[in-house]
Amino acid sequence: MSDQIQFIVEKLNQEPFRKNYNLITFDSLESVQLLQLLSDVLGEIDPKHAVDVREELPENTAKRMLTLLGVLKYKPPGSVTDLSAFRQGLVTGSKPVIHPVLHWLLQRTNELKKRAYLARFLVKLDVPVEFLQDDTVADVNKQYEELMEAFKNLHKECEQLKTSGLSTAEIRRDISAMEEEKDQLIKRVERLKKRVETVQNHQRMLEIARQLRLEKEREESLAQQKQEQKNQLFHAEQRLQRAQLQLKEMHHAVVDSKPESLMKKLEEEINFNSYLATEKIPRELESKKKSVYFLQKAIAEPAMGQSDLNVLESKINEVNVQINQLIEKRMMKYEPVDSKLSMYRQQASIISRKKEAKAEELQAAKEEMSSTEKQMIQKTNQAHELDGSEVLKGDELKHYVNKLRSKNTVYKKKRLEIAEITAEYGILQRTEELLKQRHEAIQQQLQAIEDKKGISGYSYTQEELERVSAVKSEVDEMKGQTLDSMSEMVKKLNAMVAEKKSSLAPVIKELRQLRQKCQELTQECDEKKIQYDSCAAGLESNRSTLEQEVKGLLEECTQEESNYHYVNCMKKNLEIQLQRVKEEMKIYVSPDPQERRKAIREQYTRMILEQENLGKKLREKQKVVRESHGPNMKQIKMWQDFEQLMECKRECFLKQQNQTAIGQVIQEAGKDRLVL
Repeated sequence: MSDQIQFIVEKLNQEPFRKNYNLITFDSLESVQLLQLLSDVLGEIDPKHAVDVREELPENTAKRMLTLLGVLKYKPPGSVTDLSAFRQGLVTGSKPVIHPVLHWLLQRTNELKKRAYLARFLVKLDVPVEFLQDDTVADVNKQYEELMEAFKNLHKECEQLKTSGLSTAEIRRDISAMEEEKDQLIKRVERLKKRVETVQNHQRMLEIARQLRLEKEREESLAQQKQEQKNQLFHAEQRLQRAQLQLKEMHHAVVDSKPESLMKKLEEEINFNSYLATEKIPRELESKKKSVYFLQKAIAEPAMGQSDLNVLESKINEVNVQINQLIEKRMMKYEPVDSKLSMYRQQASIISRKKEAKAEELQAAKEEMSSTEKQMIQKTNQAHELDGSEVLKGDELKHYVNKLRSKNTVYKKKRLEIAEITAEYGILQRTEELLKQRHEAIQQQLQAIEDKKGISGYSYTQEELERVSAVKSEVDEMKGQTLDSMSEMVKKLNAMVAEKKSSLAPVIKELRQLRQKCQELTQECDEKKIQYDSCAAGLESNRSTLEQEVKGLLEECTQEESNYHYVNCMKKNLEIQLQRVKEEMKIYVSPDPQERRKAIREQYTRMILEQENLGKKLREKQKVVRESHGPNMKQIKMWQDFEQLMECKRECFLKQQNQTAIGQVIQEAGKDRLVL
């Protein structure tokens, strides 16, 4: 209710009302003032209701307001269900009736203005059936209904034009600008025509220019169509590639699969999609709707200040404290049935959270897979554009990578061999150079000797014959070695193949057994994992319940300890008090008067008597002071006057002494002058 009144006061202080109310002044308004305020608000919505309520009867005021509220489709709140009670409250200006009406009207003023405006033209007149039997009245009523429908259509068109963002001023400006441009173009065309008329064959040239313009436009349209067709072709190729990729994936999936595995996959997909459609997405949609509802509610509420926020924070803290207290009470109240149910609830909540997490992970994985597929398609398209060859995938890519690795190792070995050969080649080349130098020197010596003996050229001929025979023998030897090596290589290869087959046969059999064993172990591992998850969930729920029980027992233990200490302290205090009472009774009953004086009762009695005597003395003293107050005040006044009189005499005496001293000084000065 306070928020409602605050909203009403804020709206009434704004335009166009400007009432300058606060919460106190608004709450203190009388019934007539409230009715006048309601009439002013209704007058702002419909100008016909801007009436002074003091100048009309209460019944007419209530009838007028009820009629307009009915047109505006106002429904009384749940607390005022009886229409007669609502009308009575409206007549008397009751606050519980007027405040909700003002709040409802001020919340939707613009909407209600439009509704009141439309009601002037769209509220049908109730014409009795007997009047409609007259042809003239029936025709007029029909025209009235047709005009009403026409007004509805025109109003809809007007609202559409208003919401479309177009304004008449902008349209007029555009039309005037277009007319100016049209005039400028007409003048420009006329000037060009005058220039062209002086040229020979201007008609033919104009026709050629027109055809050229048409051909250019056609060329542009054809280029645009070509570009569109290229885009369509590109998109079609992408769709084809995606379809081929899906087809290959389906082929790979179907090669080693069975109908049971396919059915299992389909069931998993159906279960996942049904979970998304029935549980996850509706829950998220409901949460989004709730958040939107709360946001709309927060937007609809008036602006809040720091004090309102502090009040809300204090309320939230109080509610949190109450919730914690209720949780503690519930934990203290231990019931085995509830504990079992809570255990099952916790297990169910843990499983549902895990299910939601796995569903989100699966959804994220699917999105990531779709994005990677899109990237792969883009990369394949780029590869096709650059190279034109097909991109390897799957097993082909693995085989190609293994082939490259083997080639890389062979390449490294060959590169090392080449490095060794090049080093050896350098050494041999240097040796060859040295031997050539020695050979040339020996040849020169031999030629000189042959020239001396007269047999020049003999050594050269002999070397040629030896070289030819050596080459022939080497060729024959190489042929025989090649044939022998080839036969030996074939034998070795056959033997190696047979040996590898015989050695691999038991390994293959063992591998098959190991594969079967691996499948069995994976199935067993999955089963054990499921059992482990269920057991872990149960243990976790049991642990949480045990922790709650331990926590409750610890709190109960601490509470009982505090109660014990409190009771123990109270017991000690009571024992001390009981001891004091016993001692007091012993002293009070004692026959010795000296002992009786030590009793607390006697001490308090003496103190009471002393205080009573002191009070009597003070009252007597107060009485004496009151009686002597008047004379004493007069005496004080007389003494003050006497003091002032004596002060005045002292001042006069001091002045007289000063004057006599000055006269003596003057007389002495005169005597001195006479002596001189």
